[in-house]
Order: sequence, then C-alpha cells, then structure tokens
Amino acid sequence: MGSSGGGKRIFLPNINVQHRLMRLRFFLALAFSTASAFAQQVSHTLPFAPGKSITLSLPAKFDIAIAAKGIKRARFFAQSPDGRIFVTSMYNLADNTRGALYILDGWNPRTRTFTHVIPYLQRLRNPNNVAFYTDETHQTWLYLPLTDRLVRYKYNAGDNAPSGPAQVLLRFPDYGLNYKYGGWHLTRTVAVAALHGRTRIYVTTGSSCNYCLEREAVRASLTVMDPDGSHQQLVAHGLRNAVDLRYVPNLDGGALFATNMGDDHLGDQVPEDTFFELDSNTYPGPIAAVSAPNYGWPTCYFAHGKPVHDETALPENPGPNNPANALKPVGTEAGRKSESDSVYGKQHGVADAGANLAAQVHSSESQANFGAVPAPLGNCSDVPAAYTTFTAHSSPLGLAYFGSDNVALGNSFLVALHGAGHPRISTGYRVVSFSPESRKPEDFITGFLGTTAGRAVVHGRPCGLLRVGPDTFLLSDDSLGLVYFIFPKR
Repeated sequence: MGSSGGGKRIFLPNINVQHRLMRLRFFLALAFSTASAFAQQVSHTLPFAPGKSITLSLPAKFDIAIAAKGIKRARFFAQSPDGRIFVTSMYNLADNTRGALYILDGWNPRTRTFTHVIPYLQRLRNPNNVAFYTDETHQTWLYLPLTDRLVRYKYNAGDNAPSGPAQVLLRFPDYGLNYKYGGWHLTRTVAVAALHGRTRIYVTTGSSCNYCLEREAVRASLTVMDPDGSHQQLVAHGLRNAVDLRYVPNLDGGALFATNMGDDHLGDQVPEDTFFELDSNTYPGPIAAVSAPNYGWPTCYFAHGKPVHDETALPENPGPNNPANALKPVGTEAGRKSESDSVYGKQHGVADAGANLAAQVHSSESQANFGAVPAPLGNCSDVPAAYTTFTAHSSPLGLAYFGSDNVALGNSFLVALHGAGHPRISTGYRVVSFSPESRKPEDFITGFLGTTAGRAVVHGRPCGLLRVGPDTFLLSDDSLGLVYFIFPKR
C-alpha cells in the first residue's frame, strides 16, 4: 500500500509542518498542468553491466538511478510496517516455479542503492505482488498471491524469513493452455482496502484465454474476503487481466483502482487498455451489496474511451483444430506476424492450439461459493465507465498515486505501460502520468523501446511502482531485472 501515500517513508528526512505548508501553498499557487510540468525531457544513460546501459528520458525536474540489479523479472513492491521494501521476482519465462520474494535492504542515500537483496521466500509459482495488513491484535500478515493459491504468513518486524507456515486462503484454477504466456494469465494480484467501514482483502484473477466464454466464475474477476479468508465473494466480472490493484486512501474518501488489459483478436488499433475505479467510500454502498458489475470482457471492449460491443462470434468446442477457435488479429500481415515477433519468444501454432478456448473445468476449490459464470453481455450499456484508457496493447501494469504532499507530482497517477507483446506495434514501453481531473495520460518516462534499422528494439519493460517519499518512487524493470530510483532534483 506504499504507493497510495500512507505509511512510513524511508528515503527522505522528515519535513516540519511549516515547510510542508509552504510546499503545499507553492503547489496550489503554481497550479500547472501535468503536461506542461513534464514537457521538457532530459536523457539519462544508466550503466547496469559491463558494456550495457539503458538511456531513459524523464522530466527535467527529476533524476534517476539504478537502486538494485540482478532481480530476475522484478515485478511489484510493498513496504512493510517496519519500513522495509519487498519486491517480487518471477525469475524467467522458461520456468514459472522459481519465483521469489526479496527484501531490498541497507539503503545508501549517497549512492542511492540498496546494499543488500535478501531472499525472504523462494521456489514460488509466479509471485506477482505482495501486501501487508496488521490486524486488531497487532499481528502483521504478509499476503502473497501465487498462480494456484493466495497465502498469508505472519510477519514480525525485522523478519528475514516467515516466522510460521503459510495459511492458504483461496485456491485458484492453475490450468489452461499448454503454453505459458499467451491468451491466459498466470498472475494474481492482492490488495488491502478499507471500504465501507471494513478492511478486506481483494484479489484479481485473469482470464484463461484471449477471447472466450469462461467455464469458471472466478476467472476474469475480482474477489473480496475478510483478512482471515472468510466470507469470500465475487464482486466484479469481466476484468480480462487486471494486473495491478491499488487502494488509494486519499481519493474519493478511499478508493480501489485497477489497471486492465484488453484482448488481442481485433488487430493493432483496438481495444484500448483500461484503468478503472472499482469501488470507493463515496459510492452509496459496497459493490457486493448489489449484483456484481461486469466490466465488459469478453463481449465489450473500449475504443475512444467508450465501451463497444464485439460482434465476433465467441469460439466454441469442439477442439482446438476448429478454425473458428483460432481467431487471429484482423489483417493478413498482422495475423502472419503475430506468430513470430512476440517478446515472449517464438509462438508458432499458438492460435491453432486454441488461444481462444476456455480452460476445461477441473476439480477445484476455486469454484466453491462463486456461482455460475455470468452470461456474455449482449450490449454494453451497463459497463462501468473507464477512469481513463490507454492506446491499444500498451499493457498497463503498476500504478501509484501522489497526493498533495508532492510539489512536482502532486495530485497525479503514474502508470507503468509494460508494452505490446509484439514490439512492432510500438505502444506502451513507458511510464505515463495523469491527474484525476484531466485523466489524459502524458509521457513521464520513455526510452524502453527504440528502433534499429527500422525495426523495434526492446531496451527494457517498466512494471511495478512504489511511492517512497514526496515526489520519489521506485520502478521495476522486469526485462532487465533492475529497480530504478526516481527522485526530484535539488
């Protein structure tokens, strides 16, 4: 919950109240827009290995350093109640059972680096993110979503390993297509949110396919439960792949936000990726009090900021060899290239293997108490409005919000756009910012994608964000295994 603006901060010295008020008055008097404030970009070349570097462009008011390296597929962060930074690692694309959770320790303010990277848990199956919660007995819990289950551990200040065994709170379906990183999704995401007078645990689960009618209600959904795992309920459907989920206590009285990805069968221009405000304390009641909203997938997608009904017939059985089940992007050239230029490696025959077929139902505890799969929407009139949208295939991941105690970043969101799986599309591969008022994403960090001889070249992929002080944050790069430290210039 570090990016939401609450909790202890570790990098910058405390600022007295008078200084804070002066900064706030300055910010309010200036009243500049995000676009104008970040218009001037400055390049920074960052060496990270012998003969290797990445050049990133940031607003002139900011500087950047590499705070940690060698964390394979570094994903998302959380700050523990005792002020330490935790980061998840998904290792590599070839083996999704070697993930880990690390502590970034020993901050050196002179070099702006962490001096120690401490393994907290290892041999994990796709640990995407991590969250902390302290209960009424003052016991802190660490929540960790894996592909097949959500677990929690007791956490005590200063722990370098769990002090007890894992408690399994929820099991997820962990089967689907026979290839690892295509239409279905292996990551789960957890957040702790205090909404409508109760603190509960929220978890998103991605779809089992690219474009299909699921056979399990828990797919493409948002689940809520009490901190001990009891009273589980689905409270939203139609979220194809909501990879970050963040509670922001100082917006709308406390609100839950999510980034979400659209599907891949409509070509390079649509659908837009989305950013949703899922629930807030200003809403009349918890979203579970009425029928769970449906955010559109699979039959509604977003274009020009509005939901549009997809007239493509939903794939059906029998079998992956049925041509109707092997949808490809619109356009001969796009369909041909989709097999060969993915950042995830060669994927020949993926569409023919049934990327648009739902996973078969296995015996699974994940189905308990979740009811029937919702029928696909026949129209999009009731799809909730997107808070904002991003260019098609941008792949929004990490998000952070900066409140009024920030001069340069005050009242703005940052979102890491991981980048299109097919770099030739050239969308994403940047960090963008927008305010709750404008909701118009503007470039904040660029340079993760370049061109050589007219061909797109991936230099890095931004992933997770964590606010760690006024105008100061961490950013992970799960392609290079780096953690960047971004801070205001003095």
